[in-house]
Amino acid sequence: MSEPTPSAFPLRLPGMPLHDPYVVADAESGLYHLYTSNQALDGGPAGVGTMVYRSPDLRAWAEPVPVFLVEEERGPWAVHGAWAPEVHRWNGRWYLFTTLHDAEAPLPVPKPGAYGTPFPVANHRRSTVVAVADALTGPFRMLKPGEPTLPAELMTLDGTLFADGDGRPWMVYANEWLQRIDGTVEAFPLTDELDAVAGEAVMLFKGSDAPWLTRELPAGVPNQLAPYVTDGPQLHRAPGGALVCLWSTYEKNRLTEGGVDGDYVQTWAVSRSGRLEGPWEQREPLVRGDSGHGMLFTTFEGTLMLVLHRPFTGARGKLYEMAWDGDDLRVVRQRTDLDGD
Repeated sequence: MSEPTPSAFPLRLPGMPLHDPYVVADAESGLYHLYTSNQALDGGPAGVGTMVYRSPDLRAWAEPVPVFLVEEERGPWAVHGAWAPEVHRWNGRWYLFTTLHDAEAPLPVPKPGAYGTPFPVANHRRSTVVAVADALTGPFRMLKPGEPTLPAELMTLDGTLFADGDGRPWMVYANEWLQRIDGTVEAFPLTDELDAVAGEAVMLFKGSDAPWLTRELPAGVPNQLAPYVTDGPQLHRAPGGALVCLWSTYEKNRLTEGGVDGDYVQTWAVSRSGRLEGPWEQREPLVRGDSGHGMLFTTFEGTLMLVLHRPFTGARGKLYEMAWDGDDLRVVRQRTDLDGD
């Protein structure tokens, strides 16, 4: 696939519908690659999968092109979803992580009334899959089209790749609140080929571990606080050696006639030991205001950036300049100058 010419960047972030953005800064092409779920009505082709926007400067973007379509796979175990795509370099190739789901494969639901909350839902198989390509623009092909990479009985959402201090690959994911009630962030070690589990899971933390999550609620309403959402984990090594995990949830900050309501937030946690096992310290949210599912990347000029989506419904990409203060992460400013004209 040929790279777009400088005259082929007509789009600006406020006009680009996207959820769960993920950016790869590719020095070889001089382009930022922004991945999101394929949306046929918003410029992508028909079909379930992943598309990519490209830009030389984070301000002007080319029309999206598809990099992965489930319909092109042979016998995929699921044909819906393709949520939260991420693209990682591993062993000289590019690997796409994205979440598929199969409504025809039911899973047990939590006990009705658990935590005081009824669950009028029908859980079904949902899992992050891995696909591979030789180029950032694909085409990506699933490593295991016929079955999930992780155990099929788990609802494993928003998987991301992490390499530990020994170079061992892990898939870090959110175990869905629909299954857990109190959602978790967990990790499975993978084979070096990223195509199978290679050991037992490790739980990093639970959604309810965040002490600020219910701080704004009046006392006396604990039975109404479930579920606790966890999504969008992404791990980074801080300059001081600690391990940082970005993640998103709903801050339960008001009571309504229907119970407890809240806003989507971008938050983070720190493992001072530098290990997945932690212990993990939950920090105050980085960005509120119905914002979340963010990830960090570094610009060609060396600036640390956070990209996330806001609002949750009708989402658009938002960019923030970030900085490390030892092992702590802070927001410097929102980069509204990159929104366009």
